[in-house]
Amino acid sequence: MTARQIVAISAGLGQPSSTRLLADRLSAATVAELGDLGVTAEVTTVELRDVAHAVTDAMLTGFASGDLAEVIEKVTGADALVLVTPLFTTTYSGLFKSFVDILDKDSLQGMPVLLGATGGTSRHSLAVEYSMRPLFTYLHADVATTSVFAATDDWAAEGDSTHDAGPLPARIRKAAKELAGTVAAREPRTTTGMFDGVPSFAQMFGQ
Repeated sequence: MTARQIVAISAGLGQPSSTRLLADRLSAATVAELGDLGVTAEVTTVELRDVAHAVTDAMLTGFASGDLAEVIEKVTGADALVLVTPLFTTTYSGLFKSFVDILDKDSLQGMPVLLGATGGTSRHSLAVEYSMRPLFTYLHADVATTSVFAATDDWAAEGDSTHDAGPLPARIRKAAKELAGTVAAREPRTTTGMFDGVPSFAQMFGQ
């Protein structure tokens, strides 16, 4: 059985970051929910901070190369995406938006997507709905109904053995279940690499 490919994108700027932590929790929960449905899955996690300079270069040149090109290929060829960004001034980070901007506008069409965000206070929780969701709706992605916002206070119970029963873990499980259900209902994606089908120099010169 072909394992479904889940790509988790973290736009956190620090290391470690609560954004990466939320991305890990969401992707792990999705894999667990898929397992309950009899579907195997693998997760690839990408931290955008590692390709931040390449993202800027791609914005300027219109061409992605090296590690960034590999990241884009993984993202556009995935069975589902978990996308998590910190919020700045009540919206997604500039790095997150810049990465989305360098993707082909049709590359996420129909892609199952789970949205998450982190911020200092729960007052910004609705930013996921009025900034992130419209962006991916515009790109025609299949966005899970439940999104997950984690404020600083939501991580306060991490040392408590009962924290799995809290509101954040419950919301993570709910969102992951929705994403898993969408992925399980579809056939695995079959994609070709960025350069598949491109003729070699020998082919072009008839050698």
